[in-house]
Amino acid sequence: MLSRSHTNKKLLPFIFNKLKVTPNEPFTPPFQALFSTHIVGEKPILPWYAQGIAEAIMRTANLSVPLKIYEIGGGSGTCAKGIMDYIMLNAPPRVYNSMTYTSVEISPALAEIQKQTVGEVHGHLSKFKVEHRDATDRSGWGDVEQQPCWVIMLEVLDNLSHDLIYSENQVSPWMEVWVEKQLDREGLSELYKPLQDPLIKCCLEILELDKSNTNQSSAVSKAWSKLFPKPRRCWLPTGCMKLLEVLHAALPKMSLIASDFSYLPDVKIPGERAPLVSTKKDGYSSDYSNYLDAKGEADIFFATDFWLLERIDHYCSGWLKLQKDKSSTQGKKRRTITLDTSSFMEEFGLPSKTRTKDGYNPLLDDFKNTKFYLSVPTHNIK
Repeated sequence: MLSRSHTNKKLLPFIFNKLKVTPNEPFTPPFQALFSTHIVGEKPILPWYAQGIAEAIMRTANLSVPLKIYEIGGGSGTCAKGIMDYIMLNAPPRVYNSMTYTSVEISPALAEIQKQTVGEVHGHLSKFKVEHRDATDRSGWGDVEQQPCWVIMLEVLDNLSHDLIYSENQVSPWMEVWVEKQLDREGLSELYKPLQDPLIKCCLEILELDKSNTNQSSAVSKAWSKLFPKPRRCWLPTGCMKLLEVLHAALPKMSLIASDFSYLPDVKIPGERAPLVSTKKDGYSSDYSNYLDAKGEADIFFATDFWLLERIDHYCSGWLKLQKDKSSTQGKKRRTITLDTSSFMEEFGLPSKTRTKDGYNPLLDDFKNTKFYLSVPTHNIK
């Protein structure tokens, strides 16, 4: 069963308070593919997914300064091209002419494909560039960017590294889980060590798991845990933590759009926020119940805990850290909202253009287990 929506449309006017840009009316056959881009006469058929993202940016962007967009993990470049197409067709000419779009891509092969895809429109070439580097490396971002900018991350979070922690019962302290190779036989085994990793400690601080352990460490709780021990395992999004720390340090005035899986079916691996580990052979997928068994090529996906993502975002912006100081009255540095993908596209996209004759709509119906997270800076940024 899919998770229930946490949409709060009352917040939309508060975050996106500019007039909606009226798009051009391209030719749209009912079978138009979601991500494909074709030329029919002189009118482009815009990729509708990217168009919704571009519309969200246009409603919020400060158009008095040049529009600057970063995309992390841009895939084949289809989204970048779609966004630039939309801005070229619908924004004032000065906005398109002065904009820059930077793709931060760790794969050299995908970096070349992105250049080719965006280069299909000659006017985009002078505004688009690919930086082949790791987005989590602070040195790659250079000096702090003081101007407003946008950061786009589509299906990035599900591939970022996570750390596993373990507790032998309800009151025992959390331990880091390490993996070691068995000397006497083939295979891997887990090794538990005291917490040392700073990213793990930060995630635990945000979750307040360590605090809850302390509060529950009464004599009754300890006795109960000995009688009925219940081991606990928890996967922490330390890769997301590291990435957002770097982004907030390098781009303190960034606005963020992230989309990813909020739920993954058939997860067999135990633990809170556990991943789906799967392999495909002869056209059939097989899911693992133990991540240590996944040898060779395996796909690993983590669903995003969007509640935790929001807290990490606030933490890395500096606001959540201030709340430890009870005397602090400083307001939040970010305005945030999480939307189901269908709600996001109904608000910012043109779902009428992708509806088929039988009522099926890929823009609204094919992304039931995904959400969008939007985060923009407030006046509390200094």
